[in-house]
Amino acid sequence: VLILFTNSFEYLCSTHNGSLIFQSKSTDIHQNLALEDWIETNVDLTNRRLFLLWRSHAAVVIGRHQNPWAECDLGAMWRAGVPLARRRSGGGTVYHDMGNLNLTFFSCRKLYDRQRNLKVVTEALRRARPELDVRATERLDIVLNGKYKISGSASRLSRKASYHHCTLLHSADGSALQSVLRPSTPGIHSNATPSVVSSVTNLTDHAPSLTWEELTQALVQHSLTSHILLDPSDESLFPGIGCMASELRSWDWTFGKTPKFTIETELSLSDDLTLEHTTAQLHIELKNGLISSIVITVQDQWLQQTLINELCDVLTGERFCPHRVAAAVSTLIKSEQDETQRRLHKLSNTVISVMG
Repeated sequence: VLILFTNSFEYLCSTHNGSLIFQSKSTDIHQNLALEDWIETNVDLTNRRLFLLWRSHAAVVIGRHQNPWAECDLGAMWRAGVPLARRRSGGGTVYHDMGNLNLTFFSCRKLYDRQRNLKVVTEALRRARPELDVRATERLDIVLNGKYKISGSASRLSRKASYHHCTLLHSADGSALQSVLRPSTPGIHSNATPSVVSSVTNLTDHAPSLTWEELTQALVQHSLTSHILLDPSDESLFPGIGCMASELRSWDWTFGKTPKFTIETELSLSDDLTLEHTTAQLHIELKNGLISSIVITVQDQWLQQTLINELCDVLTGERFCPHRVAAAVSTLIKSEQDETQRRLHKLSNTVISVMG
């Protein structure tokens, strides 16, 4: 049964016992992540399980305690128009697109059971395609044929509520996944949670005739309950959800929540006019996504150290963001002339390139 729900979400939940299945109408990554957070925060999940299905257009989603510069190619994402999102749960980085199904299991803490949740998925897959060898691992992934990852998990537990979400690779763009899930910045030293690299595959690589409709129906049939469409942008259903989505989109959340880290790397510098080459050592300390200190040591007196120190002073306290840094150093560059200006511009651009 497919119902388009227009009344109070909390009222709907209160009139149903046991499990309920919802499907988001949105394909916006931040709206869907906000919907997860809204349900966890606002719905009484005592002795109740909710199940949410959703998909998003191309996006990269990092875990709560991860470093985006270490996890993804921010420059490639910016050029391709692929947004970055930081979720509130832990775990590793994942690539989302319309070929990736996301499943979120909500419950009170007493009913929190990730192995049970993954069993729902594996049993649905076996029901849809009995020939598929799918099973959940101790790491709470789902693998195909014992080696290819088709699903990864993460979770969030609060005092009374919990949610556990997982991906399911149906027909994701594998080349796009590989092009964005690689580091932006060399020489990062951090205690942030690193992703575990795995060999992945799509379900349609092994079951080409498996359609979205079949996959969704197999998951819905497991619960034998109503399948309800939701619009997470509807403030009458979800009061305050717009503010939650805006916070998830903000720079302060997406980048500012990065655990402190250090960058140590060597820069290659050249003067395009004189063809003189040299190297520089770069050391940056970062906290809350901001440059708390930066030291640049250039070899061979290629550029005056006093000017390099001025550049470091300009960058200290600035966001670790190529666009912000480029704007910050433009005045200093314009104040110099000829060879000095040319080399300062080259050094600045080389530092900016480290930012992805």
